[in-house]
Amino acid sequence: MVSPRPASRRAKPPVKPAASGPGRPKDLGKRAAILEAAKQLFAREGFNGVSMDQIAAEAGVSKLTVYSHFGDKDALFAAAVQAKCEEMLPDALFEIELTGSLRDQLKAIAQAFFALITSEEAISTHRMMMVPGNIDDKLKKTFWEAGPQRTHEAFATLLQALVAKGELDIPDVGTASVQFFTLIKGEVHARMTCGLCSQPGPLDTRRHIDATVDMFLRAYGRR
Repeated sequence: MVSPRPASRRAKPPVKPAASGPGRPKDLGKRAAILEAAKQLFAREGFNGVSMDQIAAEAGVSKLTVYSHFGDKDALFAAAVQAKCEEMLPDALFEIELTGSLRDQLKAIAQAFFALITSEEAISTHRMMMVPGNIDDKLKKTFWEAGPQRTHEAFATLLQALVAKGELDIPDVGTASVQFFTLIKGEVHARMTCGLCSQPGPLDTRRHIDATVDMFLRAYGRR
């Protein structure tokens, strides 16, 4: 007769993986895939033309995963706008500690902003925003806060730091920030939005940015 094995040596039941709960970290890879899908679909189809099912399918995740990461469609739209801005206008551009001349830093910000606003995705989104009744005022406000307002505030903070260092003379950095980006948009952005021209080539872009930065420095450079 075979004696039973000691309790300490008895086979243990398999350990089940811990269920994912609210306190567990999100899968950053899935979040990135959802954001990328949202950026492309919103730009191509417009806000109302895109469903959460489409975004989930494009990202290769379940709809439940999309909601788990972003809550609702409005929040996902805001996150997609902010992600696009951060991708093309990273926070590092607005750091005061950057090496190089002030003019070079302003040119780097101008180039990144111009590339963003003249991108196919940005032009499509701008056209979508301008169609009456396409999206409600709440969503327009969400777009503004996630995109343009973030950029204006980051640049105004940089300008204030440059004023404190004595490199610029600006009485109102908020106004100066708006002026800078309005000048960078120039006429070409309006013409692109109306479908009257395509994105300018590198030489024309460089001339436009150089002239704009020079004008800004003539207005606010230290005297």
